[in-house]
Amino acid sequence: MDTMRDRFIATTGRLLDDDPRLALVLAEISRDGFQQAERRHPDRVINVGIREQLLIGAGGGLALTGMRPIMHTFASFLVERPFEQLKLDFGHQGVSGVLVSAGASYDWPAGGFTHMSPGDVALLDTLDGWTVHVPGHPDEAETLLRRAVAGDELVYVRLSLQSNASPHPVSPGFATVREGRDGVVVAVGPMLDNVLAATEGIDVTVLYATTIRPFDGPALHRAVDGARPDVVLVEPYLAGTSTAAANDALAALPHRVLGLGVSRRELRTYGSIDEHLVGQGLDPTGLRGRITSFLGG
Repeated sequence: MDTMRDRFIATTGRLLDDDPRLALVLAEISRDGFQQAERRHPDRVINVGIREQLLIGAGGGLALTGMRPIMHTFASFLVERPFEQLKLDFGHQGVSGVLVSAGASYDWPAGGFTHMSPGDVALLDTLDGWTVHVPGHPDEAETLLRRAVAGDELVYVRLSLQSNASPHPVSPGFATVREGRDGVVVAVGPMLDNVLAATEGIDVTVLYATTIRPFDGPALHRAVDGARPDVVLVEPYLAGTSTAAANDALAALPHRVLGLGVSRRELRTYGSIDEHLVGQGLDPTGLRGRITSFLGG
């Protein structure tokens, strides 16, 4: 199976052929994959080098001319490093574009903490109007990317090497994968397979989210109406990123919310992705213990 990043490169090359409104801005990362697209569209495939603030600034400039820019690099260099440019060159200027990241929270542990971005979605949450897609499979990534470039919104597509074994239909909100009565577990993107394994035999509703912003409060409210109002959010980035959104959605109901994800504590032993999942308690065994402890409390 190809990776989400492979699918992004292949799909974006075709989209550039089909839509003259699109432009791609790179900062070295993935440039090799776009060599053919660069030859075909030298005026719309722009590599600014390792200058991430310029990456966003150039994208903002293209947007001001009416283009639809796609900006791509590792998440830590796409959201964290040029955050001021995102705030000013897009939000303040009132223009839109598509951010597509790679690297996620710890896809390349050997690269060290500079290449890890567990806080990207939480940071974007401080800005207004961003749609955030977190696909769990390359097929979902392609669908969400195509939707993102066809629109006129501010969109962040968060790609990862982590993937569920099979794709699921992509809906604008949360999809019900399993129904139960002892609580609700929301699995975001590539966390779904681990959540399903962790909750096997437990009578809980499992919701699946590939779009986490805007937060689908109505779907969560409906799920809680049919189950005990205990909610566990399992996100592949900073733990608790969506707990405020869940609490707001359930403000009229007595409820409890537990946010699981990547800890603020830095893991300084850079093992594999699977070892990081275990270290963060996001593997099936770790999730099962934390979910059952919370629901039994």
